[in-house]
Amino acid sequence: MYTIHHLENSRSQRLIWLCEELNLSYEVKRYNRDPKTKRASKEFQQIHPLGKSPVLSFSNENGDDTKLVESGAIFEFLFQKHDTDFLHHPHPTDPQYKDFLFWLHFSEGSLMGPLSMRYMHQVVTNKVPFFIKPFAGLIFTGMEKAYLTDTIDSMFTYVENTLQKNEYLLGDKLSGADIIMSFPLEAAVAGRIDKTKYPAIVQYVKKLKENENYKKAIEVGGPYDY
Repeated sequence: MYTIHHLENSRSQRLIWLCEELNLSYEVKRYNRDPKTKRASKEFQQIHPLGKSPVLSFSNENGDDTKLVESGAIFEFLFQKHDTDFLHHPHPTDPQYKDFLFWLHFSEGSLMGPLSMRYMHQVVTNKVPFFIKPFAGLIFTGMEKAYLTDTIDSMFTYVENTLQKNEYLLGDKLSGADIIMSFPLEAAVAGRIDKTKYPAIVQYVKKLKENENYKKAIEVGGPYDY
């Protein structure tokens, strides 16, 4: 039995979806964010020193309590242990395996950073005192022009081109690559990119949300705000 420590409005939603796809026995412990800071509550931060979501806890083969963090690491662990028929990820000898690894780590390693930075710019600009807002706006506009716009556009163009050729990221079948990429793409479509530039991504996100196990994960974990 796995326990998913699920922080509201967080990337741990993907882990619930993955457990549904793999038909695993799991329970979800839900935690709220601090209403003022929007950060993880002190209760959640006590689960693991990093205080980041998701956290997967379980007993290992020796009966010792184990906690695993980092989405990519958790996904790889569950695939190796439970997807032995390779229904949700390619076999290491499969030519698509390298693409699977790319998407698995691109999601957090490349894509989420600039998206989170853009989001933080919006939050900080809204919260600073009114007399500082013009200066904060100038700083963030400069960062947007110097780095974020081109970086985000290039990455989403790459995803868009992939989805114009394939129904899913690895072809015509849903895989773990799609599940781990779901959060940054949903967040982007919800308001962090110009949707008119990426019609294939928009349709792809809509299709993911129609997946029955995705819907089940939302029921279990609760709706979330990007």
